[in-house]
Amino acid sequence: MKRILMLKTAASAACMTFALMAGAQTTTNSTAPSGSSESVGQHVDDTTITTKVKAELLGAKNVKSEHIHVKTRKGVVSLTGTVPSAEDRDNAKEVVEGVSGVTSVKNHLKVSAAG
Repeated sequence: MKRILMLKTAASAACMTFALMAGAQTTTNSTAPSGSSESVGQHVDDTTITTKVKAELLGAKNVKSEHIHVKTRKGVVSLTGTVPSAEDRDNAKEVVEGVSGVTSVKNHLKVSAAG
């Protein structure tokens, strides 16, 4: 009987700890990053767009995307890094423009002459 009571107490303590940790994460994440006015929902949407963009770039046969970095802010996708040719740079922008949720693309990709 004592063992069952002890297990129930331990389970209750674990549940309380989990709930408190989850609440702390929610509070931390609801604060806008870097003092910006971005909401949690917008941050999640931007993260989703970034993930979709990266997946599309990796799947695109006409873009060598190993050195492309993607950031999204309020639907605006910024591409940075290097690509082997101007054609890859243009193709990357075209691929990104076709992704759902992207409002515009800032293409800062540089053409690398490295062979």
